[in-house]
Amino acid sequence: MPAPPRTSTGYRDYPAEAADRLGFIRDAQAAGLTLAEIRSVLAIRDSGRAPCNHVTDLIDQHLVQIEQRLAELAQARDALRRLKRRADATDPTRCASKDVCSILTNPGSSTQPKVGGHEEGSADHSTNGGRTAAHSG
Repeated sequence: MPAPPRTSTGYRDYPAEAADRLGFIRDAQAAGLTLAEIRSVLAIRDSGRAPCNHVTDLIDQHLVQIEQRLAELAQARDALRRLKRRADATDPTRCASKDVCSILTNPGSSTQPKVGGHEEGSADHSTNGGRTAAHSG
Protein backbone atom coordinates (compact mmCIF):
# COMPACT_ATOMS: atom_id res chain seq x y z
CA MET A 1 0.00 0.00 0.00
CA PRO A 2 1.34 3.43 -0.78
CA ALA A 3 1.88 5.65 2.22
CA PRO A 4 -1.24 7.79 2.70
CA PRO A 5 -1.13 11.51 3.28
CA ARG A 6 -1.39 12.72 6.85
CA THR A 7 -3.85 15.13 8.32
CA SER A 8 -2.71 18.30 10.05
CA THR A 9 -2.92 16.42 13.35
CA GLY A 10 -0.69 13.57 12.07
CA TYR A 11 -3.32 10.93 11.40
CA ARG A 12 -3.04 8.84 8.25
CA ASP A 13 -5.75 9.79 5.77
CA TYR A 14 -6.45 6.73 3.61
CA PRO A 15 -8.46 7.25 0.43
CA ALA A 16 -11.74 5.36 0.04
CA GLU A 17 -10.19 2.92 -2.49
CA ALA A 18 -7.70 1.73 0.16
CA ALA A 19 -10.40 -0.50 1.65
CA ASP A 20 -10.94 -2.12 -1.77
CA ARG A 21 -7.21 -2.67 -2.17
CA LEU A 22 -6.97 -4.24 1.31
CA GLY A 23 -9.94 -6.46 0.46
CA PHE A 24 -8.16 -7.58 -2.71
CA ILE A 25 -5.00 -8.34 -0.72
CA ARG A 26 -7.02 -10.37 1.82
CA ASP A 27 -8.75 -12.33 -0.96
CA ALA A 28 -5.48 -12.98 -2.79
CA GLN A 29 -3.87 -14.24 0.43
CA ALA A 30 -6.87 -16.50 1.04
CA ALA A 31 -6.29 -17.93 -2.45
CA GLY A 32 -2.73 -18.81 -1.43
CA LEU A 33 -0.77 -15.99 -3.07
CA THR A 34 2.24 -14.67 -1.22
CA LEU A 35 2.64 -11.00 -0.43
CA ALA A 36 5.38 -10.77 -3.07
CA GLU A 37 3.03 -12.27 -5.67
CA ILE A 38 0.24 -9.92 -4.64
CA ARG A 39 2.66 -7.00 -4.89
CA SER A 40 3.51 -8.06 -8.45
CA VAL A 41 -0.18 -8.21 -9.38
CA LEU A 42 -0.77 -4.76 -7.91
CA ALA A 43 2.28 -3.37 -9.72
CA ILE A 44 0.90 -4.57 -13.04
CA ARG A 45 -2.50 -3.04 -12.27
CA ASP A 46 -0.88 0.21 -11.05
CA SER A 47 1.00 0.45 -14.34
CA GLY A 48 -2.34 0.56 -16.15
CA ARG A 49 -2.31 -3.00 -17.48
CA ALA A 50 -4.67 -5.86 -16.65
CA PRO A 51 -2.90 -8.51 -14.53
CA CYS A 52 -5.13 -11.37 -15.68
CA ASN A 53 -2.42 -13.36 -17.54
CA HIS A 54 -0.03 -12.97 -14.64
CA VAL A 55 -2.70 -14.05 -12.13
CA THR A 56 -3.54 -17.06 -14.31
CA ASP A 57 0.13 -18.08 -14.32
CA LEU A 58 0.31 -17.71 -10.53
CA ILE A 59 -2.82 -19.81 -10.08
CA ASP A 60 -1.40 -22.51 -12.39
CA GLN A 61 1.86 -22.56 -10.41
CA HIS A 62 0.02 -22.83 -7.10
CA LEU A 63 -2.21 -25.61 -8.42
CA VAL A 64 0.85 -27.63 -9.49
CA GLN A 65 2.41 -27.12 -6.05
CA ILE A 66 -0.81 -28.12 -4.29
CA GLU A 67 -1.18 -31.24 -6.44
CA GLN A 68 2.42 -32.24 -5.66
CA ARG A 69 1.88 -31.65 -1.95
CA LEU A 70 -1.35 -33.66 -2.00
CA ALA A 71 0.49 -36.56 -3.65
CA GLU A 72 3.22 -36.36 -1.00
CA LEU A 73 0.62 -36.28 1.77
CA ALA A 74 -1.19 -39.29 0.27
CA GLN A 75 2.09 -41.23 0.23
CA ALA A 76 2.78 -40.22 3.84
CA ARG A 77 -0.75 -41.24 4.86
CA ASP A 78 -0.33 -44.65 3.18
CA ALA A 79 3.03 -45.19 4.90
CA LEU A 80 1.57 -44.24 8.27
CA ARG A 81 -1.38 -46.59 7.75
CA ARG A 82 1.06 -49.46 7.03
CA LEU A 83 3.03 -48.56 10.16
CA LYS A 84 -0.18 -48.40 12.20
CA ARG A 85 -1.12 -51.93 11.08
CA ARG A 86 2.38 -53.09 12.01
CA ALA A 87 2.16 -51.29 15.38
CA ASP A 88 -1.19 -52.90 16.14
CA ALA A 89 0.32 -56.35 15.44
CA THR A 90 3.53 -55.72 17.42
CA ASP A 91 4.12 -57.24 20.85
CA PRO A 92 6.48 -54.87 22.70
CA THR A 93 7.74 -57.74 24.88
CA ARG A 94 9.22 -59.36 21.78
CA CYS A 95 11.20 -56.33 20.66
CA ALA A 96 14.76 -57.31 19.69
CA SER A 97 17.48 -55.26 21.40
CA LYS A 98 19.32 -54.57 18.13
CA ASP A 99 16.37 -52.51 16.90
CA VAL A 100 15.53 -49.07 18.13
CA CYS A 101 11.91 -49.79 17.24
CA SER A 102 10.78 -52.76 15.20
CA ILE A 103 7.67 -50.88 14.10
CA LEU A 104 9.77 -48.37 12.19
CA THR A 105 12.37 -50.83 10.93
CA ASN A 106 12.05 -51.37 7.20
CA PRO A 107 10.91 -54.97 6.63
CA GLY A 108 13.39 -55.36 3.77
CA SER A 109 16.39 -54.12 5.74
CA SER A 110 19.00 -56.37 7.35
CA THR A 111 18.02 -55.05 10.79
CA GLN A 112 14.55 -56.60 10.65
CA PRO A 113 13.71 -58.24 14.01
CA LYS A 114 13.32 -61.99 14.13
CA VAL A 115 9.74 -63.17 14.16
CA GLY A 116 8.82 -65.07 17.28
CA GLY A 117 10.75 -63.27 19.96
CA HIS A 118 14.18 -62.74 21.41
CA GLU A 119 17.32 -64.31 20.09
CA GLU A 120 19.69 -66.00 22.51
CA GLY A 121 21.53 -63.31 24.47
CA SER A 122 19.29 -60.50 23.25
CA ALA A 123 18.33 -57.67 25.56
CA ASP A 124 15.01 -56.92 27.13
CA HIS A 125 13.71 -53.35 27.15
CA SER A 126 12.46 -51.88 30.39
CA THR A 127 11.46 -48.40 31.44
CA ASN A 128 13.52 -46.50 33.98
CA GLY A 129 12.32 -43.07 34.99
CA GLY A 130 10.55 -42.44 31.70
CA ARG A 131 13.60 -43.50 29.69
CA THR A 132 14.08 -46.85 28.01
CA ALA A 133 17.07 -48.84 29.14
CA ALA A 134 18.33 -52.15 27.77
CA HIS A 135 19.24 -54.90 30.24
CA SER A 136 20.99 -58.04 29.11
CA GLY A 137 19.37 -61.21 30.17
